[in-house]
Amino acid sequence: MDRRKVLLVVAALIAAMGTLLVVLYVRGADDRAVKQFNAVTVLKVKTQINAGETVAAAQAAGKIEEGKVDQGSKLEGALDTLAPVEGMIAQTTMYPGEQVVVNKFAPTAAATSTLTIPKGSIAMSVNLTDTARVAGFVNPGDHVAIFLSNATASRILLPDVEVIAVGTTTVVPTTTTDPSGAQTTEQLPRTLFTLGVNQQQAEKIMYAVNGGGGGGELAFGLLNEDSVVKPDGGANASNLFR
Repeated sequence: MDRRKVLLVVAALIAAMGTLLVVLYVRGADDRAVKQFNAVTVLKVKTQINAGETVAAAQAAGKIEEGKVDQGSKLEGALDTLAPVEGMIAQTTMYPGEQVVVNKFAPTAAATSTLTIPKGSIAMSVNLTDTARVAGFVNPGDHVAIFLSNATASRILLPDVEVIAVGTTTVVPTTTTDPSGAQTTEQLPRTLFTLGVNQQQAEKIMYAVNGGGGGGELAFGLLNEDSVVKPDGGANASNLFR
């Protein structure tokens, strides 16, 4: 076969491959268009939702977002709005990328047979308002600093305590008295947190919540590996503006 014929054969093969590639690309584009056309909106987990966490807390913490899946990939019971599970509690841990499915929620927390308590610790619970619990960002396994604040001072009570469980949020009436003696009653949501503490820490918390040291309110400060917290004299009227 002379050189001209070889070149003609090669050119024909290249043309055929080019045509095949065009056909495959067009077919792929058609498939992508069909999938896009059939895409539906679902709610997905953005960051981990823990068992026992309320829908309201997960939503407030930005843990749920809208996403798209093709119709065939939508799970049974997948939600596109939180309305059907409003006021409910996660029954299991949900991980990033998961579709939010209705059967993973219930009106009450899932029953658990045991509570994992750190070695050498005991479990005790405290009730905190929304602002005192870092707006719903505190979850089981997190570490927090506990502050005590009253009319005379705000001071760190415990610099590092582990949260081992988060209970339900309830609305309770709270009455405050201003310096003139006038009282105001508000309906405030409070959430139950269970902590892993040693005996001395438990005694300090109990003394604080029962009015010791002038009484006052407890508040969490959420810690990470870079947080720096240590006991000091606290803030009071004499040093507030120093």
